[in-house]
Amino acid sequence: MSDIITPELVSLDAPLGADKQSVIRALAERVVAQGRATSAQELFDDAWAREQKDETGLPGGIGIPHARSASVTEPTLAFARLTPGVDFGAPDGPADIVFLIAAPAGADEAHLSVLSQLARSLMNNDFMSGLRAAQTPADAVRIITDAITPAAAETPAAAPAAAPAPATTRAEARTATKTKKIVAVTACATGIAHTFMAADALTAAGAETEGVELVVEPQGSSGYKALPQSVIDDADAVIFAVDVDVREPQRFAGKPVVRAGVKRGIEQPKQLIAEALAASENPNAARVQGGAAAASASDAPVAQQSVGRRIQRWLLTGVSYMIPFVAGGGLLIALGFLLGGYQVTKDAANIIIQNSLWNLPTENLTSPLGPVGQYLGSVAFMIGATSMGFIVAVLAGFIAYAIADRPGIAPGFVAGAVAVLMNAGFIGGIIGGLLAGFIAWWLGRFDAPRWLRGLMPVVIVPFLGSIFASGLMILFLGRPIAALMAALTEGLTGLAASSAGAIVLGVILGLMMCFDLGGPVNKVAYVFATTGLAAASQTNTAPYLIMAAVMAAGMVPPLAMALASTILARGKFTPVERENGAAAWLLGASFISEGAIPFAAADPLRVIPASMVGGAITGGLSMLLSVQSFAPHGGIFVFFAINPFWGFALAIAAGTVVTALIVVALKGIGRSTKDAAVAEDAPAATVAA
Repeated sequence: MSDIITPELVSLDAPLGADKQSVIRALAERVVAQGRATSAQELFDDAWAREQKDETGLPGGIGIPHARSASVTEPTLAFARLTPGVDFGAPDGPADIVFLIAAPAGADEAHLSVLSQLARSLMNNDFMSGLRAAQTPADAVRIITDAITPAAAETPAAAPAAAPAPATTRAEARTATKTKKIVAVTACATGIAHTFMAADALTAAGAETEGVELVVEPQGSSGYKALPQSVIDDADAVIFAVDVDVREPQRFAGKPVVRAGVKRGIEQPKQLIAEALAASENPNAARVQGGAAAASASDAPVAQQSVGRRIQRWLLTGVSYMIPFVAGGGLLIALGFLLGGYQVTKDAANIIIQNSLWNLPTENLTSPLGPVGQYLGSVAFMIGATSMGFIVAVLAGFIAYAIADRPGIAPGFVAGAVAVLMNAGFIGGIIGGLLAGFIAWWLGRFDAPRWLRGLMPVVIVPFLGSIFASGLMILFLGRPIAALMAALTEGLTGLAASSAGAIVLGVILGLMMCFDLGGPVNKVAYVFATTGLAAASQTNTAPYLIMAAVMAAGMVPPLAMALASTILARGKFTPVERENGAAAWLLGASFISEGAIPFAAADPLRVIPASMVGGAITGGLSMLLSVQSFAPHGGIFVFFAINPFWGFALAIAAGTVVTALIVVALKGIGRSTKDAAVAEDAPAATVAA
């Protein structure tokens, strides 16, 4: 294993860039230069995706970007000692010791064990001091090799199920007078670095805490050795320091639990132990449910969040899982219209059942492409319509999942399907999902006997949760919600039917789309538009008008920021903003409003109001020109599903230009010449692809 790092993979005190993107990219390029990966860009993208989930900076001046990547051909460590350090997100400041840990997508257990040993060595002060004092790359390689070689020697070559053993505190052997027993699980997304560092940090903290026996189960990519069930049964509390699902969480059912992200296990192990001790004494403490609910990775206990924040999280979870059904289904419907004509809806189901590629339809053809277009258009339309038919159930199911974890999914899906049955629409789906989630959560809090715990998440909770949530929808809530939806639909249809009302509606939707750029308000407008598509028809075109206004307005902020920062007023934007602006052209054209977030985050008082003005203009103009969109996503790339496309383009262009001009004008207010000079001279940062 000594060739996992070579002197050519070491950089000592050489400038690799002013930010972590530059450092990661430089190390990735070094890995490729040594023939250990095929694509520096792909390796960077995989490492950066991991960095976006959770920054890899650790206390003590350490940065450990890492990834498992298909581009990596050989497990590799690339090391850099930076002067000055670069911010990797650690709470105590920049990192001067940086390892890029690159593992192949299918790395074997022996190699993963070596990489894990390196991660554990980072907790060793002598190891870190040696790296900071190394005079040559060869010295650094020797220090690193000495640290990881024991792992290679200890990994049995013929043991296919080899896995890290549970980490146990020295305190167990030191004294038999412990009064509290704690078990912990650590796991990170890649299972290479943070997993084992958190395990060691908790182990060390447990050894230093009087009155505690603590045993840790690191669940790494190289496998894991499950704690004996007797140890778990004797535990007074459980710590889950994880960023991914805990494996076999039912083993811990009924135990008081403290949940945290894996980085907190590294940075605050003593606080986690103190919280676990407190939970063991608190009869109202959160407990591990009998199934996968225990596995949820959370940065903070839900109880610490405000009611509004929790509701927002639940609803956005449902929306995030719903959007793929909407986007895929809507694009398939649009493709069906392109191939089969807009009248394909009339007989699509019969065509796909009664015909095939070898028996094409010959009657009532509406496709400009003839029988082949009619058949393929019908196929695309029906697949898309089927996908769209799931959206309310998916919305409800994953709202319930956000509240009660996996035991809430089945009751939530059933409640959402019942909402569709009752014509209660997406409002019924939201209410049904909330009901199902709360009922499943409440049922999961029962301290069931051990013989019943295994049945709770797979039988009892789905059974009772579905009865209560769906029963309430059918008996009491479904009809009032359906009446509300009917009134809302009729009102909006009437509003969209008149020119003045349609323009007002377009302005409102445009303002909502640009208010928080992908946030809750934006998502409300988008969900309103997409769920309405299910009720659209050739006689009810209002949903198509609404969808076009929403999509056009959502494209304005990133396109406007791109126009302002790369063409109209480059000098008023920093080099980083100009690079973000170049990327925002494509993001805006694709209807990804989040492309404007870097600009809004840096200058919200100028960017947000300007975007809202442009979005209102675009939404209103789209309605005025009666633009219809048969696709829920895609921007200009679904031009074939937008009619008239020239009206769509004109509305977007108008809003984009207005927003860009307002931003440029506002940038000149309260902005000194010195500020502009600093912006112009600032070093450019590498932007992730």
